[in-house]
Amino acid sequence: MSKQLVNIGLIGMGTVGAGVVEIFQTKYPLLEKKAGAGLRLKRICDKRFEKKQPEGIEKFSLLTTDITEVLNDRDIDIVVELIGGIEPARRIILAALDKGKHVVTANKAVLAYHGREIFETAKKCKRQVYFEASVCAGIPIIQAINEGLCVNQIDYLIAILNGTSNYVLTKMQEEKRELGEALKEAQEKGFAESAPALDLSGEDAVHKLSILSSLVFGKHVKLEEIHKEGIEMVEGLDLRFAKEEFGYVLKLLAILKTDRDSVELRVTPCFIRQDHPLAQVRNEYNAVYLRGNYVGDMMFYGKGAGSYPAASAVISDIIFLSRKVAQTIEEEIPYVQFSKNDLEMKEISSIESRYYFRFTTLDKPGVLAQIANILGVHDVSVASVSQKENIGLSEVPILMLTHKAREGNIRKALVEIDRLNVVKRKSVFYRVEDDKI
Repeated sequence: MSKQLVNIGLIGMGTVGAGVVEIFQTKYPLLEKKAGAGLRLKRICDKRFEKKQPEGIEKFSLLTTDITEVLNDRDIDIVVELIGGIEPARRIILAALDKGKHVVTANKAVLAYHGREIFETAKKCKRQVYFEASVCAGIPIIQAINEGLCVNQIDYLIAILNGTSNYVLTKMQEEKRELGEALKEAQEKGFAESAPALDLSGEDAVHKLSILSSLVFGKHVKLEEIHKEGIEMVEGLDLRFAKEEFGYVLKLLAILKTDRDSVELRVTPCFIRQDHPLAQVRNEYNAVYLRGNYVGDMMFYGKGAGSYPAASAVISDIIFLSRKVAQTIEEEIPYVQFSKNDLEMKEISSIESRYYFRFTTLDKPGVLAQIANILGVHDVSVASVSQKENIGLSEVPILMLTHKAREGNIRKALVEIDRLNVVKRKSVFYRVEDDKI
């Protein structure tokens, strides 16, 4: 008895798309066995085929530069969207669903901006959208949260979701590089784009946190609901001071916390203890640390980008969808569905954290007392202080760690401190993420 044939249309032959095709060519017998069906790449679409056809694909008749040839092909069961960006990716996904095709995508941006529309369309069309590669590439975090941990209430999640920023911070921390130098090396090694603003600003991690938090809460979390700060202004001086004096390392963290009344969502550079599991996540690697009420603490770790890790996740989605196609399952329940209940989002001024400060002041008596007095007035309690040697022009850095304090109070105190005549530069502060693990 012959196996049912599942036809696949691939749109986007970039780094990830090329990895998908290579895995199809080299591992086809295994993929067919895992899917329980025959698999055929019926169409591959990319605008670059106009100039040069890719090597290693024998049947060039399946190549096209016309997206409609994929969308209008009645034989195609699954459309794989790998072009990235928001448009035309959004239109392609919606059109594929409308034409009765399942969708696999690695596109974090389109899901972060238009996830509600896409999943509502999938439900209406009784089709599925799988998107494992959209967050952390080969790390199976989407399936873990959406399926494996579905009975758990996840009230705490912190993650390193951007490999570029993590690579830069690793080099700054371990090799005492400045940001520009570390970024240049990341670009030369292919870990950073030539225009890395999305990575360094935290925007890329915000897209990914939007997807993860939407799964956790069963509600589409908008990008504007997530507080964002990047690493563009990070100075190596603070990384060295914090490690030497307090035993902390800096990471760009995506953070989800819940309490009885509200949700805290943010992407910010934070100091964590050197013995924290995330402190050991180096270079381009990603990790997600979470807490479920039944499973307790868990961490997922691996390469968060690259052709093969992302292609591995795409292939996994294709296999799971192919099983459904082969069994002719009509999808009454979508892979993801969102409620319309609103979440009470916590403003950044309302969060509570510990803080690291660096004040650059005149080297004279009474300075520390003035600063401590202002902090005390604003209910900020100092846990530790270190005063470094002069760095020139009679200026000296004073380092502080606070006990847990409300951020609104922190910001008000810093405004007053920066007005002091003895403070010569704008004060630097970072949040310290050291909740018990």
